Amino acid sequence: MDEQTEEDDWFIESLHMYTDLHVFELQDPTRVIGWTSDKSVCVAGYKAAKVHEILELLLPQKLSAKDNQGLCPERDFKVLHGGFSEDSVNCLTHISGTRCVVTSGDPGSSLHLWHIGGEDCDVLKKIGDIHLKTETKSVCKLASGVAGAPSVLHGSQISDIELTDLTSRKLLYTAGEDASDKVSGLQFVDASVFVVCTDGGDLCLGDVRDPSGLRRVPLGEHGGSHWCMDLKKDGVSCSVARLSSSSQVVVSDLRDLRSAFSQAQLNIQPENTSCEFLSVTWAPVLDNCLAVSGLDGLVHIYDTTSWRPDSSEAPALFVHRGHVMSPGSEADAGASLVTTHVWHPWRPRTLLSAAMDGSLHVWDWVEKRTTS
Repeated sequence: MDEQTEEDDWFIESLHMYTDLHVFELQDPTRVIGWTSDKSVCVAGYKAAKVHEILELLLPQKLSAKDNQGLCPERDFKVLHGGFSEDSVNCLTHISGTRCVVTSGDPGSSLHLWHIGGEDCDVLKKIGDIHLKTETKSVCKLASGVAGAPSVLHGSQISDIELTDLTSRKLLYTAGEDASDKVSGLQFVDASVFVVCTDGGDLCLGDVRDPSGLRRVPLGEHGGSHWCMDLKKDGVSCSVARLSSSSQVVVSDLRDLRSAFSQAQLNIQPENTSCEFLSVTWAPVLDNCLAVSGLDGLVHIYDTTSWRPDSSEAPALFVHRGHVMSPGSEADAGASLVTTHVWHPWRPRTLLSAAMDGSLHVWDWVEKRTTS
């Protein structure tokens, strides 16, 4: 089967697989998709030679309307605000309760604070820097503070995790650890407690009210040399999903991190040896579902309801193949590698995903039991 025939077959098949499928092309590929509201996201370039565009995009009207809008005239992204960064944008977080985002670039560079203009201004403007105390050799991870004055938690390795006040640029907290483990993820559990995932898969619990150090919980005997994580808070409980470079997922309860609540071996053959785009995310409004990307040119959706403490193979609930069906992907397999994905905050089965070829997809898959 030639490339064009396969693309045509997938297009016909997609008519029955998706409720919505929007395909867009960015000028430069992005490895960040950060929500700035429930209708807009930020994307930013990371591969350009000199300057990197950073944009706030309004979602197509059909995907941002909570009620039935009928035929929506706007079916494309709309650029709300834009600017340029001299540094590559490798990590981005929106600061809760503000119109600001913080970005981190290549290892060793400062963090940048950006203000997103209002309705009367279309500029996304850099308003300051956060200079790091050590010159790191890996990308600095970010997490927005969730209470009090605007702040950001940041760190590229355990020893340099800090919380910085964005107004005064003063340090509010330093982890006080000597470990050089690379940080692959940072997330707040509540206003004070946060979780760190190391590149080796260990979890560390910290509290910004307690500078005495972090409580580390080793991963144990699991395969894969690189790991990432995501948290899902549900009332009093909090689930932590960790994904490895060998396609293994371990789900733990924050109240008992020493044992796996459930785990599974995914049927994915990794195509990306660097693992720099490895990502796992919990669905915000779809119970027990998570998405996995960065291992290949696909986005895989899994329902963890039937997973057990003993690892076993897990079939995917749905697989988005759109990026590998992009023109030219057959000639350059690396161009279709998925760089990032995010769930829509309130549409259950809607995700946004991006790939190295600059493609940006918004898709809502059809639930199997309703397809008949």
